[in-house]
Amino acid sequence: MNIVVSANGSELSAEASPVFGRCPVYVFVDTETMAFEAVENPAVGASSGAGIQAAQYVVERGAQAVVSGNVGPNAFDVLQAASVRVYLFEGGTVQEAIEAFEAGQLTGAGSPSSPAHAGLGMGRGMGRGMGRGMGLRRRTAPPVSPPPPPEIPSAEKETSELQTLVSDLRSQLADVMDRLDRIEKEG
Repeated sequence: MNIVVSANGSELSAEASPVFGRCPVYVFVDTETMAFEAVENPAVGASSGAGIQAAQYVVERGAQAVVSGNVGPNAFDVLQAASVRVYLFEGGTVQEAIEAFEAGQLTGAGSPSSPAHAGLGMGRGMGRGMGRGMGLRRRTAPPVSPPPPPEIPSAEKETSELQTLVSDLRSQLADVMDRLDRIEKEG
């Protein structure tokens, strides 16, 4: 089985990442041969939509399962639509994540494990303002207006997006079936 582990480094000894969409590296592992390939997450620096882009990327790379600390709702929806299972890993190395997966010790996620945008800005701004007189004067925050209601896609747009998704999934399914046929012929 081809799985992907969100990671903070490129080796099996690297720490597994607690986030999916903005993790630095994805480690793709063939669990039958233990061959692996580490690739940089192309969505890590995305200004928005990192979870969706990351999920589409791992689906396109043929991942059949994702192992991560957390997966947000947008990424989860993409993975679920592509029938890619999500497994939660509490922490440790990539190797430990793979071993836990193989041993059946990981919890399958039936829903997103973190809110939208949970990984955004991780590690930024830590310690800002310390010792700079913060709190000496009180400022009143300007009133915040409520966000506009979410845009509801038209039926045509949604139909078009779903048709594109179906086309992509059919292509991926054909690739998987071809790979299975090759493996069966070689075996």
